[in-house]
Amino acid sequence: MRRTLFLLIFSLAGLGVLLWLGTWQVQRLAWKQEILSEIDSRIAAEPVPLPQQVSEDEDKYLPVTVTGDMEPGEIHVLVSVKQVGAGYRIIQSFSTEDRTILVDRGFVPTTAKQTDRLTGPMEVTGNLHWPDEIDSYTPEADIDSNIWFARDVPNLAAALGTEPILLIARSQTDPGVTPLPVDTAGIPNDHLQYAITWFGLALVWAAMTGYFLWRNRAPSESDPQ
Repeated sequence: MRRTLFLLIFSLAGLGVLLWLGTWQVQRLAWKQEILSEIDSRIAAEPVPLPQQVSEDEDKYLPVTVTGDMEPGEIHVLVSVKQVGAGYRIIQSFSTEDRTILVDRGFVPTTAKQTDRLTGPMEVTGNLHWPDEIDSYTPEADIDSNIWFARDVPNLAAALGTEPILLIARSQTDPGVTPLPVDTAGIPNDHLQYAITWFGLALVWAAMTGYFLWRNRAPSESDPQ
């Protein structure tokens, strides 16, 4: 009886922990979906002129339209696009009347790395962004070959002599460049999978508990009849 009671208490405690973890992940899923919905609404809002004072915390994803000149000189950031393959994001400096910022014009395949692209006067609409693409495994940029491996805004700005402000274009700036506008697809949201995992483990735990309790109570062949 003592053994059965201990097994029951231990099993119920473990089951409670697994169910709590699954419930917590469901709550986190709702929280994350609300955040992603807010970001999507911000991304799709009507564009505004570039603020005079730009803050990374307050202006991330802000839709902006700028008018000025796309300057010659490019930085190529290596990227892969689904169903297309490897290529480069084209980063250039863009000068308005009173300031110069970075513009991510979009994607070109590797074969178009050296292709001439439109520069000069134009209007660009997109979203401000400061991508977090650097970790301990990110290689250093190959300056000689003009191949970068992340959109490191401060270093990109230093290389092109601009403010550390990146506008990711959603409007077409060149017939050969495909815009890769900002979206929430790259923001991790794995809480549903985690919830399913915890609830699945809880189900297995409950089944094993029932089995062991049944084995513990079932009479063995050596028990007296």
